[in-house]
Amino acid sequence: MVPTLRNLFNDAFTEAKHANYLQILNSKFEGAIDFRVAETPVFLDDHFNQQMLDTCSYIIDVINDPDFIQKTNASVPANKNVPAQTAHPHFIAFDFGICTNKQNEITPQLIEMQGFPSLYGYQVLQDDAIRAEYSIPASYSAYYSGLTKNTYLQKLQSVIVGNHDPKHVVLLEIKPHTQKTRIDFYCTAAYTGIAVVCITDIIKEGNNLFYTNDKGEKIAIKRIYNRIIFDELDQMPQNIKEAGSILFENLDVEWAGHPNWFYRISKYTMPLLQHPCIPASYYVHQLETVPDDLENYVLKPLFSFAGSGVIIDVTNNDIANLPDPQNWMLQQKVNYAPIIKTPTTPAKAEIRLLYLWENGAARPFPAINIARLSKGKMIGVRYNQNETWVGGSIAYATNSGNMDNFNGADSSNTSHK
Repeated sequence: MVPTLRNLFNDAFTEAKHANYLQILNSKFEGAIDFRVAETPVFLDDHFNQQMLDTCSYIIDVINDPDFIQKTNASVPANKNVPAQTAHPHFIAFDFGICTNKQNEITPQLIEMQGFPSLYGYQVLQDDAIRAEYSIPASYSAYYSGLTKNTYLQKLQSVIVGNHDPKHVVLLEIKPHTQKTRIDFYCTAAYTGIAVVCITDIIKEGNNLFYTNDKGEKIAIKRIYNRIIFDELDQMPQNIKEAGSILFENLDVEWAGHPNWFYRISKYTMPLLQHPCIPASYYVHQLETVPDDLENYVLKPLFSFAGSGVIIDVTNNDIANLPDPQNWMLQQKVNYAPIIKTPTTPAKAEIRLLYLWENGAARPFPAINIARLSKGKMIGVRYNQNETWVGGSIAYATNSGNMDNFNGADSSNTSHK
């Protein structure tokens, strides 16, 4: 997308440099990276980058609308409603495909979003590793809002830990040391000082929660950085389900990332949005007629993660045979642009913008990003078997923003509501 930088990177690339890059990435927590790391970052031009930010600003306007809670109440399953919902999410991730429109112009298209944390810790390590091995221009950054590594980590610490001693804050997950994203857990713990704790190791006494640290001390939990996805919890053995059931009780604990926002800001929100950079989306159970051109649509379960359950080549039978159409969305397909030049075939890419929302702030702000490269039908390992220059990465753009531009600023896109 920035041809000069793309050509410079590709010309300088060697397999030896990539091996060094991977060695740097793996040296901090050996064996913890359980996914493919792409050979290249993505370089974003200013216009595309600003289009993504403007689209996010529009969506944040919708989230801030007084009617948003009422409009998304049905998104939270009755048996998954966690008490003490926070006034706003602390984390929002927006996934944009690098696409082409009808005029064959490169444009971002919102693929999904989630009111849930992503790789906020690992991306710092990835940026450090890339810069250690490759010459990334100083004017280009993976951070947003004028942040640097140090100021970003300060903000991340503030949102995750709040006003507590880090030892009283836990990153809570199901079997965290076997999760594919465990590298992010370890990075987050290293940067913030919090503990990584499995739900089965939580001790409940009355309304209070505790965990046992490495020294065998019982430590009170004051705040939870939640990484548990309840869809996954439902698939666990009974003992793990029972351990997780305490999260639905009234607890004397704060949430950094309240679980209800996982549902409220999700694919469920997509049909509420109308914007040039957001593909038209419809709740299946509200469809009056099925579109004649189903080849231009994709069928997605509203409540799934990691791309599971998506039907790319939709048929009328697929829709007619849904046992729970209220839990599905029909979304217009977008045309991913194979725009990332590689030594073989060009790659497609998605950019995930990661936002942080501080307590008491009027709006969240963009903080850092993730890039994912693909040469298959979708982003994901199963669609990229035996391919190179695909996998997880990071994107660079000119970091011209500042906190005043994003935190509490008015959106310029309210006309798209």
